[in-house]
Amino acid sequence: MTPLIDGLQYANWSEKIFRQMRQGGVDAVHVTITYHETFRETVLNIEKWNRWFERFPDLIFQGRTADDVALARETGRTAIFFGSQNPSCMEDDIGLVEVLHTLGLRFMQLTYNNQSLLASGCYESDDTGLTRMGRAVVAEMNRVGLVVDMSHSGERSTLEAIEHSSRPIAITHANPHSWHPALRNKSDTVLRALSEAGGMLGFSVYPHHLKGGSACTLQDFCDMIARTADLMGIDRIGIGTDLCQDQPDSIVEWMRVGRWTKSIDYGEGSADAPGFPPMPDWFGDNRDFGQIADGLRAAGLSAEDVSAVMGGNWLRFFKDNFGPE
Repeated sequence: MTPLIDGLQYANWSEKIFRQMRQGGVDAVHVTITYHETFRETVLNIEKWNRWFERFPDLIFQGRTADDVALARETGRTAIFFGSQNPSCMEDDIGLVEVLHTLGLRFMQLTYNNQSLLASGCYESDDTGLTRMGRAVVAEMNRVGLVVDMSHSGERSTLEAIEHSSRPIAITHANPHSWHPALRNKSDTVLRALSEAGGMLGFSVYPHHLKGGSACTLQDFCDMIARTADLMGIDRIGIGTDLCQDQPDSIVEWMRVGRWTKSIDYGEGSADAPGFPPMPDWFGDNRDFGQIADGLRAAGLSAEDVSAVMGGNWLRFFKDNFGPE
């Protein structure tokens, strides 16, 4: 059977959520373990995950290679693959790229909305593309097997990352801009380039990325996936829910503000709705992936194509990109 893989989550982790993963049959998840944290603070977060792996060995374990997805299925557990939504964890030291990969990091975004040392974020008015350091870091990420993630990056930076990277990159959690014009969603130009380079798009169910927000229907979401399959090819797409289950609103404020400003930044929200938006009624937690699969079938996808979108494509991508060049 094809595995069920989520391309990104950032939940307020607990035994309850780990058990819901098992109830939902989720075999692997790319988990954000760090945003604005320094290297040392990221290590502390890994220590926290190590304690969870010790406490709940029957539910979760740390994934490092694609083979761990098969191990998860064989043992009835969920493989947790680490990722970062910002290059803050490597600070200004390219040598930490390999160290972070050794510690288990498998995805790293080059930006989180703002300009970084590596590239421009999607909220910058002037996207200057990859920096000199950005090109060097992408090459080092390619060498060790740390996937370049451009989910929060600007258009030019994303296209330059696709072009400069010697290996396929990922946009782990976003949707087409043509369907819903959020700043975080991606143009057809980017999606075509991503597909042509062998990359992966994970479709997000985070309401700010959805047409109609929290009121978006399951069928509208799945019809959008079917149309994107026509644009990109069925083998270049998967799910990346961006599930932020049980997180307090203070966390979304921290995600947006980080260390870079003393004022409040509402990001995709607003002063009237500053916190996490309510999830659509068809996806509240890890037990709801079956509804997406049902919706994809209703949108006209074959059983084989549904399996590819729900995890098969991510598994192939993991196999090709988690090891050294």
